[in-house]
Amino acid sequence: MSEVARLSMTGIRKSFGSAVAIAEGNLSVMPGEVHALMGANGAGKSTMMNVLGGIIPLDHGTIEIDGKSVVLRHARDAASHGIAFVHQELTMLPTMTAAENVFIDHFPTRFGRIDRESMRAQCRDLLERVGCSVSPDTLVENLSTGDRQMLEMARALKSNPRIVILDEPTSSLSRPERVRLFGVVGKLKAMGTAVVYITHFLEEVFTICDAVTVMRNGHTVSATKIEDTTPSAVLHEMLGEIAATERLREPYVTTKPAKLTVRNLSRERVLEDINLSLRPGEIVGLWGLLGSGRSELVRALMGLDRIDHGDVELFTEGNSNPIAPDELRKITGLVTEDRRGEGLILPFTVAENISLPQLKKMKSKFGLVDRGTETALANMLIKRLGIKTNSPLQIVGTLSGGNQQKVVFARWLPLKPELFILDEPTRGLDTGAKDEILKLSVELARDGAAILFISSELEEIMRVADRYVVINRGRITQELPGSATKDELMESISARPTFSQTQETVQ
Repeated sequence: MSEVARLSMTGIRKSFGSAVAIAEGNLSVMPGEVHALMGANGAGKSTMMNVLGGIIPLDHGTIEIDGKSVVLRHARDAASHGIAFVHQELTMLPTMTAAENVFIDHFPTRFGRIDRESMRAQCRDLLERVGCSVSPDTLVENLSTGDRQMLEMARALKSNPRIVILDEPTSSLSRPERVRLFGVVGKLKAMGTAVVYITHFLEEVFTICDAVTVMRNGHTVSATKIEDTTPSAVLHEMLGEIAATERLREPYVTTKPAKLTVRNLSRERVLEDINLSLRPGEIVGLWGLLGSGRSELVRALMGLDRIDHGDVELFTEGNSNPIAPDELRKITGLVTEDRRGEGLILPFTVAENISLPQLKKMKSKFGLVDRGTETALANMLIKRLGIKTNSPLQIVGTLSGGNQQKVVFARWLPLKPELFILDEPTRGLDTGAKDEILKLSVELARDGAAILFISSELEEIMRVADRYVVINRGRITQELPGSATKDELMESISARPTFSQTQETVQ
């Protein structure tokens, strides 16, 4: 008689209005199995786990635990069925102690009052189970990121769950902390707990997982035992067939001095010894999966996150001179991955958004913005970029995604920056809008700008990149020429490192 699956999710569907998040989701996890759930950004895996965690209701489909159908309308329903969810974003309360955070949802009581001695003792036992030596009385704000992650694990194990969901548990951990976490996962496996492990790191999947399910565009596309697959095969399932792409120009090679040079840039736990150069007229594709450190590098270069050490130099007036990230941001055309949250002020008009970097130049003699000058500038850029809008006075939040992105580009053009950083510039756009943004990027490079281009879409980055810099776990691991094939690019991020120490920990 075959063993009954600890968890079975079949035919799961979930939509938000007209947007389909999951069209056909399936997942089966056995007792004592560590099962990876993988997929590119927007594949549907987080929505699947939010359904399982009772955070959002499903529209259609069935969920079975140990062969019995269950209905999960709320998080407490999931908890009552033995499901524990350790979220990617840590949810600790920093001004409370470790013990108080572990028992925040159900304090032990005695004679109608919180039994603090019992709480400390139970917390100490839970922390020992996850290999954490911090005191139950330590304030969470004084704990390292790794210890906070272990505290989240301790809280999840408090109820002896049958199913544990780990959502990107190592995204901010150091290697020793990852090894410690893997040891905890090994203990859960030995206890017969089913573990759903969400990650973008292929090496972790092939180190600690027994099986892997891949989702793509809201569909479950494969479910395989680890011994029956390879990192390249999993990556292929995640990204799908890469369509043949016609380059917008042949790879541009130049010997001009680098406009921007980055040497040994590091930030603890995030970036390690980054070395990078951008030359005038070239588009450098920063290639890596989500979570590889791409956006973190952009934030560090722009002074939005601290840098622990390293040098940034800008070539001006015949010399390469040090420049602080805060100063670099002022002269860089930055297109962020979140245009609505970081790139635009949605209640402002198109003209007001375009003029933001140049308000000082638009002052009237009364010290106010000269609206006539502002509107004239906006009209010129609307025409140049083909922005579809009723007028410069239209609220930018009412434009389509593609036209909003053009407004972000338009903002920088009057300043004629010699350096652009384009972080996922085509995300969420339709095919026509994507094509226009890619062509605009090439036009900027032909005009002499040095461009760092970041995209999760391989077929897009292959249309414009003159060379590729591969990033993984916050490190530059490889550089490839613009002539690199899709197989070479996919192989560059699927190489499987050896983790003998980690493997011993979870066996």
